[in-house]
Amino acid sequence: MNILLTGGAGYIGSHTYCELIDKNHNVIILDNFSNSEKTVLKQLELIVKKPVEYIEGDILDFSLLKKTLSKYKVEAVIHFAGLKAVGESVNEPLRYYENNVAGTINLLKALDAAKVYKFVFSSSATVYGTPEYLPIDEEHPLNAINPYGRTKLQIETILKDFSCSNFDMKIAILRYFNPSGAHHSGLIGENPKGVPNNLVPYMMQVANHQLPFLKIYGDNYQTPDGSGIRDYIHVTDLALGHVKALHFLNSTQTPINIFNLGTGKGSSVLEVIQAFNKACGVSIPFKVEGKRDGDVAVCYAKNERAKKVLNWQPVFSLEDMIKSAWKFQQKNKIS
Repeated sequence: MNILLTGGAGYIGSHTYCELIDKNHNVIILDNFSNSEKTVLKQLELIVKKPVEYIEGDILDFSLLKKTLSKYKVEAVIHFAGLKAVGESVNEPLRYYENNVAGTINLLKALDAAKVYKFVFSSSATVYGTPEYLPIDEEHPLNAINPYGRTKLQIETILKDFSCSNFDMKIAILRYFNPSGAHHSGLIGENPKGVPNNLVPYMMQVANHQLPFLKIYGDNYQTPDGSGIRDYIHVTDLALGHVKALHFLNSTQTPINIFNLGTGKGSSVLEVIQAFNKACGVSIPFKVEGKRDGDVAVCYAKNERAKKVLNWQPVFSLEDMIKSAWKFQQKNKIS
């Protein structure tokens, strides 16, 4: 199958690229490199042992999208391209709505014109907002509480409406929980620009003496050790979920298919720190600060639908995530 990955040079996109190539698909990457590096392409070539087909461009460029879909005879799209920092979205909401929402509308218009009818969307557990019950299943009420989450929720709504007007369209919406870890080769992994927003890359930079200490936001939650609990899923498990979802679209008659991708269990911030200390033999200094607005005590997925319908099963442990992320950090001398 000829597959276009928008944002395919990013963290999750690049890992999904590897898994798709492993399944003998033809994959084209479209990326504007606003939140990724071109060096990732060379790393991908080392992993898959073949040249990477890529286009430097933006999903807001309708003409480029049309040309790309036609030139490569694209049969399916996995849509990763999007801005994704919660704090930044609060400060720059219009930029987030333009890129994420308007960009996706532009992409859907191009797909409609090109008669491309298989679409996998990179959504987020942020669409659920503050959990009303646990574990969170796909029927949980949707109540995004920040601009980033609201862009994801608006796109989901647009996809549902679009599918009602185009009966050939088959869409998978994948709601991620907390992706972590790196490729087993150590060649690609999470390398955010600036101070990391996510726990694991932040820990890696502290361990590598790039940051003085880890900030823990709150230690008096109603949890066993007082720190917040999240559902951390290995990025390779997440990538394999996209492959399974894409294959599922080849057989389903259901227009909209929504799946949580998480492990189904949570780990606290302090547990993740302890796992790093044990797995890597490096002690992580940390300081406790006040809770952040919008943070919740506990959040983890119910993933039974993905297990049953997609035949998908997360296999990597928290220790696997930590070790692979540290291998990537050490191998690439991230700075």
